[in-house]
Amino acid sequence: MRRLLILTVLVHCLSLLFSLPVFAGWQLNSSESQLNFVTTKNSEVAEVHSFENLTGDINKQGQVSFKVSLASVDTAIPIRDERMQKYLFKLDTFASADFTGEVDIRFIEALPAGQVKYLPLSGNIHLHGNKQAVTMKVQLIKLTKNRFVVNTVKPLIINANQYNLVAGVEKLRTIAGLSNISNAVPVTFNLLFEYQTK
Repeated sequence: MRRLLILTVLVHCLSLLFSLPVFAGWQLNSSESQLNFVTTKNSEVAEVHSFENLTGDINKQGQVSFKVSLASVDTAIPIRDERMQKYLFKLDTFASADFTGEVDIRFIEALPAGQVKYLPLSGNIHLHGNKQAVTMKVQLIKLTKNRFVVNTVKPLIINANQYNLVAGVEKLRTIAGLSNISNAVPVTFNLLFEYQTK
């Protein structure tokens, strides 16, 4: 009888545990979000590329976590993607680029649908084993109570010198037989966040 009682209590506890939300907060809708970057070669040839695999969330305290899978780089030329993964990003050691920061999530949640705000966003970029503090101005559009979009107002400039990527850029230049590749790379994003209860 005692064993049956213990088993009943255990089953009840487990059912409560699995009924609880795994995550309550704002999650990035990856399929509806974009992150693009521009490379410039031979001084005047600019091309737009993207990363296809993005993940991120904002918790109840307003802590932002955003991750870019470097394996998902898309330049529209497969062999160039492979070279960037191998020689520039060094995927065996560095699989992702990450941003961590903090926002006033209560302010965002209190905004009525249709409101557009321009806000500063500060945090740290972790890339290729290096961390750099950044501040950018973003546009926030509150679509509905449970959805908002964050856009770059101006491109964020990522400089290869700050992330120990110069040698990789030079390797790509040599392989492609180019006169130069710019170390300064403008980055833009359009990110859709949706509130999730689990």
